Amino acid sequence: MSNLSIKELPFMERPYEKLEAFGPGFLSDAELLAIIIKSGSRHEKSTDLAVRLINAHPSGLLGLHHLSLDQLKKVHGIGRVKSIQLKALAELAKRLSKAHYTTDLNASSPGSVANYYMEDMRHLEREHLKIVLLDTKHQLIGDYILSIGTVNSSLIHPREVLIHALKRDAVTFIMLHNHPSGNPNPSPEDIAVTKRIKEAGDIVGVRLLDHIIIGDGRYVSLKEQGYLTS
Repeated sequence: MSNLSIKELPFMERPYEKLEAFGPGFLSDAELLAIIIKSGSRHEKSTDLAVRLINAHPSGLLGLHHLSLDQLKKVHGIGRVKSIQLKALAELAKRLSKAHYTTDLNASSPGSVANYYMEDMRHLEREHLKIVLLDTKHQLIGDYILSIGTVNSSLIHPREVLIHALKRDAVTFIMLHNHPSGNPNPSPEDIAVTKRIKEAGDIVGVRLLDHIIIGDGRYVSLKEQGYLTS
């Protein structure tokens, strides 16, 4: 038996037709995903395959960010092409979310900065420390990943942070890192790293505005918590 395609489904089970008739908000996650994967496996509808795919990771639909190409291909009915399409979809979703906040990015607002980087960092499975460089008007100059792994004061030297800022003539900067656990509450090491880098930045005249910790849809600003007061 050949794969059961969307066109072979009963009319009201066809995601394409439902979207045209009622709009994308009317479709379930599985139906939207079925439009991307187009056809199911042998003896299985595309929507049923989509349900299995969503259930393939404890995070459900967010699992598309966490499952690798090889892991996706292990889902029966998902081959090379479908796995590539799904990873492209996950990346596009991140970029669309980031683009939404680009025009309203306000470096003075921890919430604005956290929203801008949230989709980039909330799904990472290891800690990534990023610095965001700003000019005299608090406009974004650029951002850089400084380390991957535990944010530890013995491993992160202020020199490594400030050299990027000085090379790009930044006046201020923001630090961000993620907590893969999803809980953004700062650890003692997070606080120690922040204070150490703030002191070094003050000496060379490049001010640390904030250190924002990204969790799963949540963030904590160490500036808001009072750790960056002079």
